[in-house]
Amino acid sequence: MRKLLNPWKDLEGYNCFGCAPGNAAGVRMEFYEDGEEIVSVWKPESQFQGWLNTLHGGIHSVMLDEICAWVVLRKLQTTGVTSKMETRFRKAVSTEDDYVILRAWIVEQRRNLVQIKAELRNQQGEVCSEAVCQYFTFPPEKAREMYFRECSPIGDEVTLEQVIAAL
Repeated sequence: MRKLLNPWKDLEGYNCFGCAPGNAAGVRMEFYEDGEEIVSVWKPESQFQGWLNTLHGGIHSVMLDEICAWVVLRKLQTTGVTSKMETRFRKAVSTEDDYVILRAWIVEQRRNLVQIKAELRNQQGEVCSEAVCQYFTFPPEKAREMYFRECSPIGDEVTLEQVIAAL
């Protein structure tokens, strides 16, 4: 798999809660392309807890929504907005875990509506939450107005184990 270049990383004022590397209050997700899937590995932190040592469900949802957006960025080379999201919470995630793994992929596309499935798994590989997101995608000219140019892989191939070890 290969890391994806964040299209907005050098844009002044860019402060996305999900993926801006400079947002100290955010979750600062990074993304990789692995075949048809987009992957993110993230280390839970105590400032994102709901119950004691338990990752807040809203953070699950943020990360599931964010990875779905990155499917649109990479696979469709445009931007869009979430028009519908259904999330299922299956198992709590400990904020003391070393990592979680998120994966997302396109399920269906009809014109400018795309259905994407995403999963968040704990370090034991158990599905803890999952979502189906429907995205309304923008035409290229609208994406350019939102400063999107392209979302491409950078650097060398890496393994999931290498990404986890680098956390």
